[in-house]
Amino acid sequence: MRSSTTRTVALVSLFPYFGLHLLSLLPLFGTVDAFAVATNGKMSKLITNKMCPFAQKAWIALEVSQTPYTLQEISLYGPNGKPDWFWDLNPAGTVPVFVNSDKEQVYADSDLILDSIDTIRGDDSSGLSTNSKHSQQIAEFRSKMKSFLPIGKSAVLGGSKKEMWDRLREMDADVVGPYICGDEVTVADCSAFPFLWRIENAYGSFEKEGCERLHGWLQTCKANKSFSKTVQSSWWWWW
Repeated sequence: MRSSTTRTVALVSLFPYFGLHLLSLLPLFGTVDAFAVATNGKMSKLITNKMCPFAQKAWIALEVSQTPYTLQEISLYGPNGKPDWFWDLNPAGTVPVFVNSDKEQVYADSDLILDSIDTIRGDDSSGLSTNSKHSQQIAEFRSKMKSFLPIGKSAVLGGSKKEMWDRLREMDADVVGPYICGDEVTVADCSAFPFLWRIENAYGSFEKEGCERLHGWLQTCKANKSFSKTVQSSWWWWW
């Protein structure tokens, strides 16, 4: 049984119905301080499982933005699955979780990590472009990517491949090149790569399906070390 010892850290969460970011205080219960266990009193940490595409997009963003952090991988299932201190940090039990040691904040959602990358990074020397002139384009592409996920899932599980490729051809027209918004990497690239890489890995080149821009974009991303270091030989789909 856990003791009543408590410590309060800031939990940055995603409001589930209105999509608003909230900063709330989460009391952490346990025989040891979950925040201290996660950070070991040192550098910020990404707690993740490398096979998860949602976790991968946050990992890419941290790499591109040159954010100082350490990575800790945890099992998600089985007897050696999520430890108690992880449940204390994120009661939802999902990865990734980013623990900001400087500000004692816990970011327990992949999209929230992407949206908060400037705050997490703490300065403007990031290699990840957050240029406001691209903000609408970034938001629109991320929205299209989100709506693509159930279509892609259906296709992989035996549904309509035509619907999947039709949707990807629509998204193809939005790619400026070499990255989605032009010459600089944005969170749109980080958000899309893990999922579209899996489609390419399973079905072959996008080029043969009339998605020349997405094909070129994928090759550009794979040649970027911040993306390529997150690619795993064993991986999961997004369900």
